[in-house]
Amino acid sequence: MKLSLGFSPCPNDTYIFDALVHGKVDTEDLEFEYFMADVEQLNGEAFAEKPDITKLSFHAFLHLAGRYMLLDSGAALGFGAGPLVISKHLRHFDDLPGKKVAIPGIYTTANLLFTLAMSMKEPVQKLEILFSEIENSVLSGEADAGVIIHESRFTYQSRGLHKLLDLGEYWEKLTGSPVPLGGIAAHRRLGNETIAKVNRSIRRSVEYANTHKGEINEFIRCNAKEMEDEVMQKHIDLYVNEFSVSLGSLGRHAVGLMFEYAVSAGIIPLMPQEIYAALN
Repeated sequence: MKLSLGFSPCPNDTYIFDALVHGKVDTEDLEFEYFMADVEQLNGEAFAEKPDITKLSFHAFLHLAGRYMLLDSGAALGFGAGPLVISKHLRHFDDLPGKKVAIPGIYTTANLLFTLAMSMKEPVQKLEILFSEIENSVLSGEADAGVIIHESRFTYQSRGLHKLLDLGEYWEKLTGSPVPLGGIAAHRRLGNETIAKVNRSIRRSVEYANTHKGEINEFIRCNAKEMEDEVMQKHIDLYVNEFSVSLGSLGRHAVGLMFEYAVSAGIIPLMPQEIYAALN
């Protein structure tokens, strides 16, 4: 059975899916035709219900839980791994109201967390910009501040930018839980039996990668463009952890909390009980 699979070219995703797409693990007679795209592009593909299995932001998943089932393996959650709000000239997070802020996409978890953090403040003007260009937009003055994700958290200081708020720390203080960033979801049209096979296959792929931890293979390197090996390894170490093997009760609780806060803030229209039902 052939299935379409979408994930990003970021080192944590290529690390997780390398063994799956290159026949290094048992996939239980499933074949995967993969494509890569920026996370907000992946979110858009999921809203169009195109991929069978896809990486997507948990913010997007909040809207899509009725159509896509969250898998137990392959996710990015963690402590100390959240998006950062950075600037060149502004000094405090409270300086943001009325300013232009670059975000990596409306349906990214970064935007959801930023919206929650800004909920009691005056609005800002959001500019949707590809995540890898947000630092440049702040440096050029196109944006007064930016919400950065992925490897940008390792490079912003060297480029003369500074942190206004760590949105991961904000979430952890608010909830005491790891921050859910992105997950792997399978379209419900596949049926429970196939979805279970997919989940087992992805777990094998993560576990295979973990037995070769510390290796930056060619699949990871060629998709990371000009990223240095040290930055690639930091990226993997930060975003791949025990929650990538299995969400577990703590990970699922964190996702449930994100649903609750998003509903309370009016970010998603569904009531919590409907969302919880869609998770199962």
